[in-house]
Order: sequence, then structure tokens, then C-alpha cells
Amino acid sequence: MRSVETLMQEHRVIERGLAVLEAMGRKLAAGEDLPLERVEGLLDFFRDFADGCHHAKEERSLFPALEARGVPRAGGPVGVMLAEHEEGRGCQRRLRQELGHLRADRAARERFAEAAAGYANLLRQHILKEDQVLFRMADQVLSAADDRRLVEEFERHEREVMGPKAHERFHQLIQDLERELGVGMSGG
Repeated sequence: MRSVETLMQEHRVIERGLAVLEAMGRKLAAGEDLPLERVEGLLDFFRDFADGCHHAKEERSLFPALEARGVPRAGGPVGVMLAEHEEGRGCQRRLRQELGHLRADRAARERFAEAAAGYANLLRQHILKEDQVLFRMADQVLSAADDRRLVEEFERHEREVMGPKAHERFHQLIQDLERELGVGMSGG
């Protein structure tokens, strides 16, 4: 299914961003200085790409399509995914809160690193559940017509909400940060 493939490709980019976030957290906790605009740029990536693009497609399109095909929200995988999206937004708020204190407060650096690790762990587990459970379920219950409609809705979201070349900008940001921090695809 093309819709699920799109979401899985976005997962790979988000995972790369998580590796960068963890590297930033480790460097900050070790007392290294990082340009705060780069840290903020990465937090913007999670807000705008992971949440505003990827999670929005799931919440506005995929999850309702699954529910329409009998996959329950309450007590089911859709409800779990929605709860984890909200938990991730809370993690993002915590990271932004610490961002303002990083220069002057050693403890804020450690709190940022802790929050970064927690957010990365949450999203990696979330991605695993979606890739291994939810998206496989989608392959089984959604029709080819459902998939075409989802692809169209995803494309409309990209055009109308994200704007032209948004993916390219986010991919470039992650690539630049990987290079600057010495983070490879392996997360190291």
C-alpha cells in the first residue's frame, strides 16, 4: 500500500532526527556548547515534520480510515497511537522548556539530555508498533480504493499545509545536523 509506504519512509527520517537529538543531548550533558539555533531547528523538525506532517496524516486520514474498517479506537491500536502522539507532544514541550535555560544552567543541560533520551525512546517504540502492527493491519483491512484516497489526502496535506519542498528542507536539515554532529545512519 502506497499510503503505508509513505508513512514508513517518514519514520526513517524521524529515526535519523532522533539519533541527532540524542547526540545533541549527550554533547550538552557533557558540557559542550552547541549553537542553540541548531537545537531549536531540530525541535522545529519534530514539531513540524514528525507531528505537523506525519502524525497529522495519521490522525486526520489513516486512523479514521482504519476505524471505518472496524479497527477500534478505544482499547485498540488507534487509541494507543493517539495517546502516544499526545505523550510525544508533552516531551516536545519539555525539550523546548529546557532549551531556554541551556546556556546558563548546567542542570538544564542534563534535563534536556534526559528529555531527549525519553522522547527518542518513546518515538522509537511508537514507530516499531506502527511498522510491525498497525501498518500491517492497515494492509489487511484497507482496500485499494481506501489506499488511493489516503495517498490523495496525504498529497493534499503536503501541498496545502506543509508547502512546497517541505520534505526536502527537512531532509536537508537532518543531513546537515548529522554531518555537523558526526552522526551516521547507524545512530552513532
